Amino acid sequence: MSDTDTRPSTAAGTGTGGTGTDTGTAGARRPLPAHVDVVVVGAGLSGIGAGYRLQTEVPDRSYLVLESREAMGGTWDLFRYPGIRSDSDMFTLGYQFKPWREPKSIADGPTILRYIRETAEEFGIDEHIRYGTKVLGADFSTAEARWTLTLLRDGVETTMTCDFLYSCAGYYDYDETYTPDLPGLSDFGGTVVHPQFWPEDLDYSGQRVVVIGSGATAVTLVPSMLRDSTGDEGVDGSGAAAHVTMLQRSPTWISAVPSRDTKADWLREHLPADLAHTLIRSKNIAFGTAFYQFCRRYPDRARKLLTGLATKVLGDEQLVADHFTPSYDPWDQRLCAIPSADLFKAIKGGDAEVVTDTIDRFVPEGVRLSSGRVLEADVVITATGLQLLAFGGISPKVDGETVPLSEQFVWQGAMMTGVPNFAVCIGYTNASWTLRADLSHRLVCKVLRWMDDRDLAAVEPHPDRELTERPLLDLASGYVQRSIGAFPRQGDSGPWRVRQNYVLDSLTTLRADLRRTLRTTPRSAVRRDAQPVGAGR
Repeated sequence: MSDTDTRPSTAAGTGTGGTGTDTGTAGARRPLPAHVDVVVVGAGLSGIGAGYRLQTEVPDRSYLVLESREAMGGTWDLFRYPGIRSDSDMFTLGYQFKPWREPKSIADGPTILRYIRETAEEFGIDEHIRYGTKVLGADFSTAEARWTLTLLRDGVETTMTCDFLYSCAGYYDYDETYTPDLPGLSDFGGTVVHPQFWPEDLDYSGQRVVVIGSGATAVTLVPSMLRDSTGDEGVDGSGAAAHVTMLQRSPTWISAVPSRDTKADWLREHLPADLAHTLIRSKNIAFGTAFYQFCRRYPDRARKLLTGLATKVLGDEQLVADHFTPSYDPWDQRLCAIPSADLFKAIKGGDAEVVTDTIDRFVPEGVRLSSGRVLEADVVITATGLQLLAFGGISPKVDGETVPLSEQFVWQGAMMTGVPNFAVCIGYTNASWTLRADLSHRLVCKVLRWMDDRDLAAVEPHPDRELTERPLLDLASGYVQRSIGAFPRQGDSGPWRVRQNYVLDSLTTLRADLRRTLRTTPRSAVRRDAQPVGAGR
């Protein structure tokens, strides 16, 4: 067996458009300052958005974005598997302040990455990024009201301080993938690939491929590794696979969506760009919110709708019943979107197949199922999900003591009890990540302005009543259930509840009464002799 679980190259780009260069005119890396007001961890979609909000809404505050890799873009730079794309429309996944101008509403990874880089360069955010800088530790001093960050840069440990720490690193582990126990894997004579670490030199032309999994990655890979209905080759430049089988333990809810938004096209053609963007974004938010609420309130109707749409494309009611009708209700787990019904069309055309069964063991020629059938394969792709990792792996400390995350509560979906001057960016699970992320960015800016107006050195969320504990992410998905116990909790109401409703959040988050649930420390109580030379403001 050849196991190509190799990490993609993360070499720095050679241009200045945010592709991984943080060098000055002399060619050396830009130095790290001793202190800044705000440190943002992560230069992905969220981190770039945070940079924009910080420099526009609290311009007197200095900030720095620390990125452990040698390139910006996060998910959209790291993942290189064929066909990687958004599963949310780009009018809502994109930034509110930078209209999406590309033709497709559901965009591919390289186009999204280009959009992120363009945004960073256009607004000068790229000048604030320091690449190859991994946050190893973060310790808040209550006496000094300041974070000391332990960093690894170019193989050397160093430190810097900041007043406020904002983690925009998401909640996935980008260094380790999740792979379940696969009996007999070493007996397999072909190649095994993990999508998270797709090898650049993999040639699957004319190969028989088995994709294990039924989530967003799997439903993207299957049609992307085949010629589509127009006869195009695989999107990564490789020739098309001979046949692709999606092997799933159980079905997932899948919905076909248009790859282009015709109403958005009309609005963009007839209205000024900013106005069109606002209207399209509002339209899509309203539709997404309404559809989610429909699914949750009327699950039987939602089941009938989704299975009916799948049957309309596939033309086989039994096929839909066997392989595309889950036991759980729509939105108990995240709904998978397939643009232009590409997965269904690949199956209907005969080049792809979906099999619902469990693995008995791997054999030299492929995968033997519990039913006894052997799926012959040259390449097996384990699209079995990611692992969760809280705050990009940062375990915050306060006065040298590690904060037990699982005992804390999240406030307004952004800050956390037990940890002063700290925020996290947690996007929606039922809508575009960026919608919630941008609210969190703006909330952080509101808190910073509030602190300045009242001459406060530190703030920390503090419950004003006893809270009923609930999981932070209320999804039944396996990747959530495996790790959610290590995350902080949410409460049952008010600012302690992490709602999955952008409309309500947009009306309430930025109107929060900060005095009621934030415990404060005035600057007068802070040791002034600890203020470093050249500090932020």
